[in-house]
Amino acid sequence: MTRTTEPLGDAVAPPPAETAPRPEIPHRVVLAGMVALISLAAFEALGTTTAMPAVAAALDGLGMYAVAFATSLATSIVGMTLAGGWADRRGPNPPLIAGVTTFVAGLVVAGSAHQMVVVVAGRALQGIGTGLFIVALYVLVARVFAPEQRPKVFAAFAAAWVVPSIVGPALAGLVVDHIGWRWVFLGAAVLVVPTLALLAPGLRAASRGSQDAADDAAAPGDALAATRRVWWAVGVAAGLAVTNLAGARIAGDGPAGHGDAELPAAGGLDVAPLDVVLAVVGLVVVLVCAVPLVPRGTLRAAPGLPSVMVTRASASGAFSGTEAFLPLLLITQRGLTPALAGIILTVGGVSWSTAAWLRGRDRLSSRDCLRYGGLSIAVGIGVAGLLLVPAIPVAVGMVGWALVGFGMGLAHPTTSLRTLELSPVADQGRNSAAVQVSDALGGALLLTTVGTATTALLGVIGSGAFVLAMAASGLLGVAVAVLATRAGGVPSPAARTLDASASH
Repeated sequence: MTRTTEPLGDAVAPPPAETAPRPEIPHRVVLAGMVALISLAAFEALGTTTAMPAVAAALDGLGMYAVAFATSLATSIVGMTLAGGWADRRGPNPPLIAGVTTFVAGLVVAGSAHQMVVVVAGRALQGIGTGLFIVALYVLVARVFAPEQRPKVFAAFAAAWVVPSIVGPALAGLVVDHIGWRWVFLGAAVLVVPTLALLAPGLRAASRGSQDAADDAAAPGDALAATRRVWWAVGVAAGLAVTNLAGARIAGDGPAGHGDAELPAAGGLDVAPLDVVLAVVGLVVVLVCAVPLVPRGTLRAAPGLPSVMVTRASASGAFSGTEAFLPLLLITQRGLTPALAGIILTVGGVSWSTAAWLRGRDRLSSRDCLRYGGLSIAVGIGVAGLLLVPAIPVAVGMVGWALVGFGMGLAHPTTSLRTLELSPVADQGRNSAAVQVSDALGGALLLTTVGTATTALLGVIGSGAFVLAMAASGLLGVAVAVLATRAGGVPSPAARTLDASASH
């Protein structure tokens, strides 16, 4: 098939020089606003994961349980791709503001829903908004902070998850138990007001400098190329939508009328051949349309930027596949309330932030961070999977999820740093979009395929279906470790200098 867009980069690219002027900007002000926005997104993500079993039960929508997670990931790809070209041409502020606005609209739609399909629609809007503002934040980091400052910035991003991780899942569980699941969404929408108040000074301070850098970096024809990439992203989202709808039909409608989430009664698996065909066609469309959105060589995990993309996708798939089904397992198999089930998510978030803080100290090479991170993810998922054995204490599962979070804290910021290291100034937006697209695709494809199969098999083999999700997620963690050398490469000159100075 002939490519209709230019590749985002060569398979192997040397770390480019920083050529754009770096304006004098109050870094603490900018960082405070960015951390506030990340914290809001963290509250929403953890709260939604905790509340979703109750949402599915209340709206008779267990069959669309995985779809609700996968849809936001799918539509975020459109937002990410749109933000990449937009930020390269106009600076990060416009896509950031548009993203926050769309995100809030999605929260209101989901919180007002009376059918599961409306919740999915709200999640779709949330995905677009998140995609817009997360890429804008990455570009803001590249335009405002020097390369040696960026590890600490991404560590601060991870630290922004600490408070949400500690109180978010438990708070969401209490809200579900005592007020109702709707306020998990609507409450997050209310929190946008103080968040924007914190973000506004930083945006004003960074606006002129980042805009000048964007104008200097923009090249003729970028707008047309960016528009083509957006249409490819729409194709990816459409393919995932078809696959998700087919998957929901394969999984079935789920139990009706339960106040708490329950697994469907064991029975036969009645799958229509047309649904299988639609699911396969949708996946083919996703893969074909995704190729122009990532660097050339990504499908074969070529060394450098392409391997960074595959590593990010693998880590995201491993984490998303486990995170989506762990609360459901705890509620349906161990009888925990949403509040108690959310405690495990809290432990994982704290360990993620801890590992990211260690990564920010720059003591390990990128290669080692990816290797140890991948191994920690794989081992942690295996330990968490032991919760399927009734005799295993829930505390063991907490340890497992903490290991998963620790591994993500090493691997996730490393892929972000490697992306910026390998990106010329003019490509910072679209390469940041590409790594975020890879992140979203990894989670969406895992949830769309393995997640749908797991949900469908719950009515056939019961709790044994959870083994499928855990096994697939664990293998992706192994993939992160295997790809460490290709994606991590050798330490950059700046990193070697810092390591040498730290050792004296």
